[in-house]
Amino acid sequence: MDPLTERTPRVVSAVKLLRAAERRKNGRFLAEGENSVTEALVAGHVHDLFVTEAAAERYRDCVDAAHRAGVRVATVTEKAAARLSDTVTPPGLVAVCDTLDVPLEAALSPRPRLLAVPVAMAEPGNAGTLIRVADAVGADAVILAGDSVDPHNGKCVRASAGSIFHLPVARERDTPRVLDALSGAGVQILATAADGEVDLDDADELLARPTAWLFGNEAHGLDPQVAARADHRIRIPIRGRAESLNLATAASICLYASSRVQHRPPVQTRASGPIA
Repeated sequence: MDPLTERTPRVVSAVKLLRAAERRKNGRFLAEGENSVTEALVAGHVHDLFVTEAAAERYRDCVDAAHRAGVRVATVTEKAAARLSDTVTPPGLVAVCDTLDVPLEAALSPRPRLLAVPVAMAEPGNAGTLIRVADAVGADAVILAGDSVDPHNGKCVRASAGSIFHLPVARERDTPRVLDALSGAGVQILATAADGEVDLDDADELLARPTAWLFGNEAHGLDPQVAARADHRIRIPIRGRAESLNLATAASICLYASSRVQHRPPVQTRASGPIA
């Protein structure tokens, strides 16, 4: 069978998923590249796989896995693959997947220990990196609050390096509702702030509790009204000459600090015997 072209209806329909409105309408999105497609297949979210002849050779294990999973696999021309991609150098391997975001309530059940809550995050690369970090440290979920980026954006999916398929991601535009739900679930809310009243190095007792970390917009930080809802504001000590940390770096430090404390083995106390 000849490869599908950029004018084939199946390809045309898939290309439309590069737009957020079409993703919302159809409940589907595109994942491209070996990492993302492999994890999507493992998670059982793939409906269609488009692959060029060259990519089929390069990613043979991935294509074989798709066949075993009963996924519809189609060979496409290089031009069709370019239309399906939003990268400069298309990998030639693109999957049509079910959208992944879950309701807010699902992200809070059962009793989470660690949550990442970016508020009004605008940059898809940062969102994907945050999802990847949250996955790496063992967080329970990521909640995108306020007017945040679509996690199914291609750049976000690639930056997550497959992690978007590993943990729940919720979206809720009503930030006060998110904060109320966190408090109602018994999760303390922490926010980073340069003038925070608690130094991260001294926060182990706080970090041992179920925690949701609030992270603000890349350009403007957290809205003061949102920051005021936090139970504690935490400052990250900067010992060098750097003026500040970017969002992804600060989030990585805070999430790792919580994970370190929460996964610390309990202190074993040795029972004392009679003195000889």
